[in-house]
Amino acid sequence: MKLQRKNRRALALGALAVSGALALTACGSDDTSGGNGGEGGSSSAAAQAGNIDCADAKGQLQASGSSAQKNAIDAWVKNYAAACKDVQINYRPDGSGAGITAFLQGQTSFAGSDSALKPEEIEDSKKICADGQAIDLPMVGGPIAIGYNVPGVDTLVLDAATISEIFDSKITNWNDEKIAKLNPDAKLPDLKIQAFHRSDESGTTDNFTKYLKAAAPKAWPYEPGKSWEAKGGQSAQGSSGVAQQVKQVSGAISYFELSYAKEGIKTVDVKTEAAEPVKATIENATAAIGAAKVVGTGKDLALELDYTPDAEGAYPLVLVTYEIVCDKGNKADTLPATKSFLNYMASEDGQGLLADAGYAPMPEEIITKVRETVSSLS
Repeated sequence: MKLQRKNRRALALGALAVSGALALTACGSDDTSGGNGGEGGSSSAAAQAGNIDCADAKGQLQASGSSAQKNAIDAWVKNYAAACKDVQINYRPDGSGAGITAFLQGQTSFAGSDSALKPEEIEDSKKICADGQAIDLPMVGGPIAIGYNVPGVDTLVLDAATISEIFDSKITNWNDEKIAKLNPDAKLPDLKIQAFHRSDESGTTDNFTKYLKAAAPKAWPYEPGKSWEAKGGQSAQGSSGVAQQVKQVSGAISYFELSYAKEGIKTVDVKTEAAEPVKATIENATAAIGAAKVVGTGKDLALELDYTPDAEGAYPLVLVTYEIVCDKGNKADTLPATKSFLNYMASEDGQGLLADAGYAPMPEEIITKVRETVSSLS
């Protein structure tokens, strides 16, 4: 059910209130090592050290997957490392597809994915989750920004159909009449469009193409998925890779999480059924996530997102990153560290630093279920 504006705003404020009072300065490093990020962490890390329960956690914790959540993971690891010096966390942001594969092969203790597990992946997980199965824990949210580099254009409005045609190589120049119609006051240059997509299997691509398919089914003939199916374009590895291309290449456009839209990268305002185009902001994304429904069964907390909201200020292009673990049968030697770290990520302190890192915290109703589920892992 679509939220009315009043309810949507209430959800947004409620979700942010969960963590706003404890917001911290986050680490936005582009280092792909995923290591502990310094010996003692920053002053904010030290301030939180007393609030993190290390339990009996020790040793190395291997994890991989979503590059969308990398900047959040960096911030969490910095604070966690300041408190739990006997644990070393190594997170490889090599994409959702690679993360799920590594987890299902028993190589990691948990995976990050911007798409919920498929039924066949849950079935496969029973081979490594003794007497259990893999489950989805929604931990990080936020808008998928569409970043662009068009000289002289500070504000750009696009709708789903136009975005689809740009990324399917049907609109190839920035002064195309369809773009001009949506931007009557912009001085659009005679410049070739350089559309970049992800080269790796990506949950960001999955959510981006789900939006295009839902909002512009006639313009986007492809089925959504982690792998890119459209014609033409150029590719780069990871969210940081496509964001870097947008920053460097005149005429470029791509999709990535808002946390990567930094150092001068401008983002598209998306035209929906609402009266005004919608900006990619944390508040607008939180409102959309607050309208999501839990569709997983048992301890699985997979969400169903609405990619075609019509409420004012509701940003349609959002994703949720899940941490994937076994409900039962987790690796015994790393279970204490896994539970300790996930507990911190889901805590008020952990969720509190997401906004500063460019992400949206999970709404209270959802994150409460996540905390309960993490406590029950075995």
